Amino acid sequence: MQKIALIFGIALLLLVAGALFTAARLKPHIPPPPAVTTPEVNTHPSFELTGLDGAMHDFSEFDGRHRLLNFWATWCAPCRREIPLLKEFQAEQGDDGILIIGIAVDMMEEVQKYAEAAEFNYPILVGEMDAMAVAEQSGLVFHAMPFTMIVTRDGEFLSAHFGELHRPDLTKITDILERLDAGDIDADTARKALDL
Repeated sequence: MQKIALIFGIALLLLVAGALFTAARLKPHIPPPPAVTTPEVNTHPSFELTGLDGAMHDFSEFDGRHRLLNFWATWCAPCRREIPLLKEFQAEQGDDGILIIGIAVDMMEEVQKYAEAAEFNYPILVGEMDAMAVAEQSGLVFHAMPFTMIVTRDGEFLSAHFGELHRPDLTKITDILERLDAGDIDADTARKALDL
C-alpha cells in the first residue's frame, strides 16, 4: 500500500512539474492594444466667440495673416507666464506679421479683470465651453493649457503646440511660416517641421 501511495505521489509530482515546465515555456496570450487612429484635422477652423468688447467675433475677420490661437485661462500659471512673451512677440510682428489671438477658456468677468492689468496688445476672445469646442474642432486631444494652434493666413490649420511657448518655439514657427510664404516649402512640409 505504501508502494502504491509512493508511486502515485511521484507520478503526481512529475505531472505537476511537467505542467509547470510547459506553462513556463509558453508565452501568455496578451491581446494587442487597440488601434490608435490619428484624428482628422479640420483644415479650416471656423468659429465665433465673444471679445473683451462684448461683441461676437468671427475667426474669418482675422484672415490674411498667419495666426497663433493661444488657449489660456486666468487660473493657469504657465498661461500667465507666457503672456509677457506673447505681447513682446506681437509687438515685434507689427500689423503685417503673425497675429496672436488669445482664446480664454474662462469666465468673461475673470478675463476682463485680468486683462485690465495684463494690457494685451492682441485680440482676446472668451468662452468657457465654446472656447473648448474651438480647440476640439482641430481634431487634437489636449489635456492642459496653454495650447496653441498654428493657422496660416488662408485659414489652414498646420500644427499645435502643447504647453508653454518659449522664444525658440516662436522663432521656429516664424521661420517656418516665412519659408512657407516664400514658397520654399509646402503646407505638408511645414506641418512636419512644426513638430514642436
